[in-house]
Amino acid sequence: MNPSILNIQNLCCGYPKFQLSDICIDMPKGSFAGIIGPNGSGKTTLFRAITGTLGIKSGNIMLGDKNLRTLAPRQRAQNIAIVSQFIDAGDISVEDYVLMGRIPYQSRFSFFESDDDLRIAREYMTMTDTWRFKDQLMSELSGGEQQLAAIARALTQEPELLLLDEPTSHLDITHQVHILNVLQQLNQEMGLSVLMVIHDLNLASEYCDRLILVNQGRIHTQGTPEEVLTFQNIEDVYQTVVVTQPNPLSGKPAVFLATQKVLKEINERTDIAQ
Repeated sequence: MNPSILNIQNLCCGYPKFQLSDICIDMPKGSFAGIIGPNGSGKTTLFRAITGTLGIKSGNIMLGDKNLRTLAPRQRAQNIAIVSQFIDAGDISVEDYVLMGRIPYQSRFSFFESDDDLRIAREYMTMTDTWRFKDQLMSELSGGEQQLAAIARALTQEPELLLLDEPTSHLDITHQVHILNVLQQLNQEMGLSVLMVIHDLNLASEYCDRLILVNQGRIHTQGTPEEVLTFQNIEDVYQTVVVTQPNPLSGKPAVFLATQKVLKEINERTDIAQ
């Protein structure tokens, strides 16, 4: 088994009215992992604790052999890159926005990007298909294009771990699949470890090799999509009747909803049969 890229030990943190308790996660290096769970379950709180924007009460968050609590902001930015759910870049060119990812590597009195910075930015903009937008303003891009630019900027940090907060939220299926395909390519071809918060269970199943199901401030279960996305787990956590079956193409579990109308019709047919 690969060594851990992220190891969380007995983490407790949160807010006065909501707490995460006894969170333990061991994410192997090179994983593509997803944090899933209903609204209010603690996904965002866990994400903020890992990114360092929320202090922790007890426990440890280890990145390899580094304790994230002891890392200076500059060191943290060289090891972990973060893509937020909402991109607020304003009137800045796409290339300049992506080059901001090189700031953790620049000296205090450096006012211009080096040739190496420019090369790295172009490499990841090409990989994410954003080089063609390099001279446009970020405010001129669509939501999906902004997300790709944000991923390119994160990659220029050359991180060990890429964290994303709902990267496909508010996007149509074309942009959702395109962004997740890019992330999958980075994970498989570069060995980049990826951890994202995601709501869509079917997308999580198809793209992630590991899932962490959070509920009421605790981890309900974690493991492969096959281990996590059982109808029992989903119904227990989401309080919704579902059917799960293997996707005929990938073999990954696919989740099918049962509407109230359908459930009523099934119950009526059952009553008649009896």
